[in-house]
Amino acid sequence: MENKLIKDGGFKYIEKGEGKPIIILHGLMGGLSNFEGVTTYFPPKGYKVLIPELPLYSMPMLKTTVKNFAKYLKKFIEYKELEDVILLGNSLGGHIGLLHTKLYPSKVKALVITGSSGLYESAMGDGYPKRGDYEFIKKKAQDVFYDPEIATKEIVDEVFATVNDRIKLVKTLAIAKSAIRHNMAQDLPKMKTPTCIIWGKNDSVTPPDVAELFDELLPNSDLFWMDKCGHAPMMEHPDEFNTILDEWLTKNNF
Repeated sequence: MENKLIKDGGFKYIEKGEGKPIIILHGLMGGLSNFEGVTTYFPPKGYKVLIPELPLYSMPMLKTTVKNFAKYLKKFIEYKELEDVILLGNSLGGHIGLLHTKLYPSKVKALVITGSSGLYESAMGDGYPKRGDYEFIKKKAQDVFYDPEIATKEIVDEVFATVNDRIKLVKTLAIAKSAIRHNMAQDLPKMKTPTCIIWGKNDSVTPPDVAELFDELLPNSDLFWMDKCGHAPMMEHPDEFNTILDEWLTKNNF
């Protein structure tokens, strides 16, 4: 991604454009570049797109939880003096966006979740993580997508490096456990924030019935499906993803 990482006020983030703020929240194994389509498409349409680098591996072990990431997001929003933000989260990022919205609803104008945790997460499979087994990690990375070719060597190498770094591995597992513990089924019916749910019909990590449950439990949500699409719609079909989101934002005057 050509967008430069800004280091400011103890935060690292990408910022592009001027206008209504869209804050993108990446997932556990998801890089900032996964949202390149969004960061290119929305700034010319009057949005300021920000992607903070979440401190997944830099927080103390006992603070490595979904709730503390939601608090970190609050500090980032306050530091940047933002109001009426649109939160867009994939996977763990969606979960952080949901919890942040529950805890601090006043600053959030709208929420967009795709392949979000918070209700159900498939484990990474039996025996995960097998450290040192590159082919195993490659297969797991490919399974995230409908089209395995999306899992480039660069993506596989990054996941492989993470699970072979002992500290990162321990924190990855801690975050995954925190996400499972922090189930939001009881909270969602009380959350009135307008929510756009964009989901891959072939998502094997958070299957389609998870999206249906989010839509059922959230009182002010719209659900959109993407065909031939896995866990990361904004990566697999960026143009279609942007069109769905743009139309939803326009329709709701966000």
